[in-house]
Amino acid sequence: MASQTQGIQQLLAAEKRAAEKVSEARKRKARRLKQAKEEAQDEIEKYRQERERQFKEFEAKHMGSREDVSARIEAETKQKISEMNTAVQKHKEQVIEKILELVYDIKPELHKNFRIAK
Repeated sequence: MASQTQGIQQLLAAEKRAAEKVSEARKRKARRLKQAKEEAQDEIEKYRQERERQFKEFEAKHMGSREDVSARIEAETKQKISEMNTAVQKHKEQVIEKILELVYDIKPELHKNFRIAK
């Protein structure tokens, strides 16, 4: 009977040690997952920074700086406005004459859908 009790005690102790090993293994796994996640986040951040740097280099090389682009757009806009003002001044009299001609030249006539009631 004593050997049975001793065997049960050994089994319980072995079960306890096994549970502790399983628990420790789970903790190690959780730590490894957390560490892997942090490393992946760091790698993603480094990749994002590298791509952003490459984009800024590309943008500066192909488009110039933002100030240059802004100045170029401003110059083009001023030039187009100047061209439009010149065109307006050039054609202003002709347009006014055409509008006045259409306003003064009234030709009274019946509408094509008008029917005389009998």
